[in-house]
Amino acid sequence: MTTRILVRLSGLLALGVALSACGAADRLANVGQAPALSAIEDPTAVKGYKPVQMPMPAVEHASFAPNSLWRTGSRAFFKDQRARMVGDLVTVKVKVTDKAQLDNTTKRSRKNGEDAGADNILGYENKLPNGATAGSLLKLDSTASSEGVGSVRRAETLATNVAAVVTQTLPNGNLVIEGKQEIRVNFEVRELIVAGVIRPEDIESDNTIDSTKIAQARIAYGGRGQLTDVQQPRYGQQVMDILLPF
Repeated sequence: MTTRILVRLSGLLALGVALSACGAADRLANVGQAPALSAIEDPTAVKGYKPVQMPMPAVEHASFAPNSLWRTGSRAFFKDQRARMVGDLVTVKVKVTDKAQLDNTTKRSRKNGEDAGADNILGYENKLPNGATAGSLLKLDSTASSEGVGSVRRAETLATNVAAVVTQTLPNGNLVIEGKQEIRVNFEVRELIVAGVIRPEDIESDNTIDSTKIAQARIAYGGRGQLTDVQQPRYGQQVMDILLPF
């Protein structure tokens, strides 16, 4: 068993060293150069992309009133310029302002005591060992105490806009969107990713939608470059943090 564990640890270390070497080679090749931006790509062609499947109501066919140009469900006589088909663009107004403060205090105390004795034990009370008395044959004491204090304080603020692409139209008319934005400032690239499901009715007249109206929202904001690299532990340290149990 010990030999097997050592073999596994050796394999993991070798894998970590290989990955570190590959990453180091790429970084050395880009020394003195700004990080490259990702190529524009079709979100549906990215490896791991899966169409969204959600419970759908029964399909309702559009009906037209006799001698009328009005179509059931339309919002205007003229063509609506808001996103409604696969490939259309919609601007997402990302506004995240989260604040949380939790304080929990728990305190518990418990004390028990049991005494048992007998004045007479069938006449044998005088034959007890030295120091033992019939009035105190058994005495049990127990004390338990626990105290816990927890505190959580969190504040996050993010406000920006990003254009997303409609990647799928669901049977009930809802739209699946996905957008990615990259901004390079000197040697640091900031990335913003937005994805989720929206209702066409929530899209405003200027073809924008608030991020709070996105269902199954996935919003990621981060970066890569020299600053992010300095803030991250070395690959070897990360591997050792995973493998070492203490």
